[in-house]
This record gives sequence, C-alpha cells and structure tokens, in this order.
Amino acid sequence: MSEGTPDGGVKRAWDMVEEAKSQIDNLSPADLQTEMNGDDAPVVVDIRDMRELYLKGKIPGAVHAPRGMLEFWVDPQSEYYRDVFSPDRRYILYCAGGGRSALAAKTMKDMGYSDIGHLEPGFGGWESAGMQVEDTAGTSKWIPRPENEA
Repeated sequence: MSEGTPDGGVKRAWDMVEEAKSQIDNLSPADLQTEMNGDDAPVVVDIRDMRELYLKGKIPGAVHAPRGMLEFWVDPQSEYYRDVFSPDRRYILYCAGGGRSALAAKTMKDMGYSDIGHLEPGFGGWESAGMQVEDTAGTSKWIPRPENEA
C-alpha cells in the first residue's frame, strides 16, 4: 500500500505544489524586481532545462541550476556542489510556471537553506509583466555555431 495519501493512492503533484507554497515565500515579478534592486540582492536561480533557456531567455543575472541537479549542487558534501550556494544567502527560484520552482524551493528549505522563495507566476509571469529578459540563445556555450560566429 502506498504512503502517498490516507487512502493509499498517489499524492497529486499539484497538491504537493500547494503544500510547498504554504512553506516558502511566493513572490510576484514586481516583488522579485524590488529584491533584485536592493542592497542585499538574492541569488536568483533558474531551474528550467537548457531548451527552455535557449528558447525563452532568462531573468537577467539568474544562475542556471537544472532541476535534476539542484539537490546535488546545493549540498556542500556532494562532489557536484557549486559554491554559488550557501545556506546563509537568500535564494529565489523560478521555472516556467511556478510549480517546479515551488517544489525545488521547498526541497532547498528541507536541506537547510532557510531564506528561500520562488517566483509565483514563473518565467511566463515575468515575461507577461513586461520585465526584462536576457537572451541566452546567442551566448549559450552549449549551442554549436559556425567557427566565424564564435
């Protein structure tokens, strides 16, 4: 029998997202922009995959940490640890629509990162709000280019 729900069924992903959102800061695009412009700006983390970055761009200055590697990159004991992560900093995560980033932010909180939030409407909400977007297609090191463009 499954431990997911009281009746032994599978726990719904969107229920998990809502549960995560109740335990983290949920920021609007304007809230995030205000924090980014502050004296103690947070580390903004884009957890989308490479295709999403290439096709849509990213929030200027955001660090890319693919969702599939996040736990390993934030764990100081992991051989994959990235030094951009430190439990004493503030982190704001985002994905395309806010579901994955809510779950990822909750996971970071569970790992000991206490000052965590996520962009509630995700990157789509950021774009819809008319916020600045950094083109990543032209600068990606993962996209092959003819030698005369390098």
